Amino acid sequence: MSLRPAQRWSRVSQALHWLIGLLILGMGVLGLTMVQMDPSMAKLKVYALHKSIGLTVLMLVALRLLWRSAHEAPAPAPMPAWQRIGAATVHTALYLLMFAMPLSGWIYNSASNFPLQWFGWLQMPSVWSPDPAAKQVAHAIHEYGFWLLMALVALHAGAAVKHHVVDKDETLRRMLPGLPPPARGSP
Repeated sequence: MSLRPAQRWSRVSQALHWLIGLLILGMGVLGLTMVQMDPSMAKLKVYALHKSIGLTVLMLVALRLLWRSAHEAPAPAPMPAWQRIGAATVHTALYLLMFAMPLSGWIYNSASNFPLQWFGWLQMPSVWSPDPAAKQVAHAIHEYGFWLLMALVALHAGAAVKHHVVDKDETLRRMLPGLPPPARGSP
């Protein structure tokens, strides 16, 4: 049995990474679209879909952290200390925002006294009493958090491309599904 660290992320980690990423980008598009829509049944349906996807992201991020705690991560590519610290900071901020965004949306929804159903199947409890002040704070966190999350996602993706194109290391390949594992001795 080898004691060497994993050379790539597990298939489950890869699937969760890409699924969560796609859902977040899709929710961003929905969010930007729905706030521009005129009041209608279609707008209510888009809001309901946005909320359901948000709850799904919340559950998937929790599952991803549980999986990560039980499975070894590949060793990071060699890089200067400032890059390691920067990467760790961005990853931590991404996880915090992946929790803060759906939770602030849920609080906003509850403080607005709106019902919340997960894809029309499961009635979700209210997590906050109707409260105009809480509604305003949750909305601000949700709105500004979205822009911060998008900036960090762009930074994360840009760093992965930089590792692939400039540094020519295996950082990006280790998270891409369907590729052979990096050669032995690759960073």
